Amino acid sequence: MNLRHASKTIGHGLLVLLLSMMLPLFVSAQNKKPPAPAPKAPAPHPSTPHANTAHTNTAHTNTTHTNTTHTNTNTTHTNTNAAHTNTNTAHTNTAHTNTNAAHTNTGRTTTTRTTTTTHTTTTTRTASGGRSVTHADGSTHSFNSHGARTSVTTRSGASGHFNSSGHVTSIHAHGMTINHGAHGERRFETRGRDGGRLVGYGHGRGYAEHGYMRGGRPYMRRTYFYGGRRYAYAYRGAYWHGVAYYGYVPPYYYGPRFYGWAYNPWAAPIAWGWGWGGAPWYGYYGAYFAPAPVYATPSLWLADYLIAANLQAAYEARAAADASAAAAASAQAQDSGQSDQPAAAANNGPVTLTPEVKQAIADEVKAQIAAEQAEAANPNPPAASPSTDQVPAALDPAHRTFVVSAVINPEMPDGTECSLTPGDVLTRIQDTPDANQNVTVLVSSSQKGDCASGAQVPVAVQDLQDMQNDFRAKIDDGLSQMAANQGKNGMPAGPAADKKASPDGQVQADLTVGDDLKAQQQNADQTEQDVKQAASSTSSGGGGGGND
Repeated sequence: MNLRHASKTIGHGLLVLLLSMMLPLFVSAQNKKPPAPAPKAPAPHPSTPHANTAHTNTAHTNTTHTNTTHTNTNTTHTNTNAAHTNTNTAHTNTAHTNTNAAHTNTGRTTTTRTTTTTHTTTTTRTASGGRSVTHADGSTHSFNSHGARTSVTTRSGASGHFNSSGHVTSIHAHGMTINHGAHGERRFETRGRDGGRLVGYGHGRGYAEHGYMRGGRPYMRRTYFYGGRRYAYAYRGAYWHGVAYYGYVPPYYYGPRFYGWAYNPWAAPIAWGWGWGGAPWYGYYGAYFAPAPVYATPSLWLADYLIAANLQAAYEARAAADASAAAAASAQAQDSGQSDQPAAAANNGPVTLTPEVKQAIADEVKAQIAAEQAEAANPNPPAASPSTDQVPAALDPAHRTFVVSAVINPEMPDGTECSLTPGDVLTRIQDTPDANQNVTVLVSSSQKGDCASGAQVPVAVQDLQDMQNDFRAKIDDGLSQMAANQGKNGMPAGPAADKKASPDGQVQADLTVGDDLKAQQQNADQTEQDVKQAASSTSSGGGGGGND
């Protein structure tokens, strides 16, 4: 072997030996894996505002996610699962109270989460110490400082006012006023754009007013509709502080001697049989009114005639209200406790309407007879300009006694209302109206459930003028009855009535009054239903006021 060949052989051997030593290390390195990277936390769910609907988290299920109604102000909603946090920061529903604050996940299954709801309301305190509460349905309820509800306003703007017992007494809605009496009577009044009025008592009864000019001064025609019969009266206007008030104009005047006979006492007292014994209205009002056993003056006879006419009309209005409620399938009267007719009172004991109060009415009758006699001598007074003030009869210092002829609901100092119904007697004790054109009156006599006798309440001048006009119209009806009964049934004979038509008092009846009253009642029934529904809402935060 030569040296070159030996050198090559030795080098080859060394290379093989080196490779054999390194190969195990290389294979071992290839079989080892690098350590796995640390697991990444799951990406958080998008934090979008949601309406508490069912939702699914990755690798776990929330079985139920229920809110009963839409009112909640939860600011944070947290679900916690193993190695999983779900945070929603924008979870806001207005007016929703969440009673379960915790949302617990057990293992990988979320338990049921139930949210109860209280209709959260907005409450505003008033300067008088009361509060105003707005409900989720849009109705607003007002309470006085004693917690009694005084009014409710529907979402559409109709407002109902309450008495101290929690019953609705009056409703104001879109130009219409509805008054409830304490005994079930109803009165609807709608004012037209022309200044006229439509006044209904239900069941096709009421009147319509429309203005007209005659001889340079304003007049008002009032068409009554009762039992399908129409008749009309005229009312002459005069201005007072820029407002026109309308006074009754008799359709007929009597002779001076007849007025004198009706004004002065009779030669001897008379007993008079009215024939009311079997009349339902007479038994119903037996605890309030009884006719005088004898009559020494025509004015006292006329006073009883007038009071009886008002009570009879009130009874008929109550019956009409009950019939209308039944026809409309309305439970309003039952809910308010006004549907159960009280038992007729016996007519054999002391009555609320005292002889002293009736004498005050008789004195007012005498004053009206004297005024009409003077008017008959000058039936066409000159027109007064709008700038000339003429005190209306409702504010005349000589006339202070008024007999209520239609339901009205004065507001009491505590914000509630009370009722005055036909036959109640008022004495005006204030001569100057306030900013709302109201004057203070004393309740001289009232029926059970009405404004208490002795109370002082505000009454609109316009309402007193209506009472005065009705007073005069019923006196004229009574004079006509006296003229027809002279010398009969114990009535003393007197001079001839000498009845003559008054041109200014002659007007034609409105032919559409019946249809107008029917449409008005339908609107009134719907308005009452809306207010009744709002009034049945329960006040959040409690207390005060009943539902009607």
